[in-house]
Amino acid sequence: MASERQARLADRIRVILAERIERGLRDPRLGFVTITDVKVTGDLQHASVFFTVLGDAEERAASAEALKSATGMLRSEVGKQLNVRLTPSLEFIPDAIPENADHIAALLREARERDQAVAGLAASAQYAGEADPYVKPREFDELDELDEAQAEADLEGVERTEG
Repeated sequence: MASERQARLADRIRVILAERIERGLRDPRLGFVTITDVKVTGDLQHASVFFTVLGDAEERAASAEALKSATGMLRSEVGKQLNVRLTPSLEFIPDAIPENADHIAALLREARERDQAVAGLAASAQYAGEADPYVKPREFDELDELDEAQAEADLEGVERTEG
């Protein structure tokens, strides 16, 4: 679990790097980069910087190379603005959020299409047999009529003894 100091330092590094990248690094390879997260180790000596790049795989690779080559300059910028004894080393890691989001969106789209197909089948579905095979109207036969007559006779007998 990250301490409060680690979290504050990581947030401050994220802000410093984002501002510096926004001002420009003078590297033509650098595309539209967004710093998504920074993780700092417990000893505060190493920072993993996660970033995304708007564009295709080629632009992402070029921007990653530009950030890697500018790591020293960015670390000195972080060191100037932080009031810590040791400036953490920086490691730039491409964030997988866009790819994961695209994958999840594709899975949700596929599930929605399957649900619509099942709903279409259900709308036109019919029962295989009767509408409800368990509920049947009661049919009287001769035994039921004899049972009813016996029940009435028994009821009359009970009334006579009570009266």
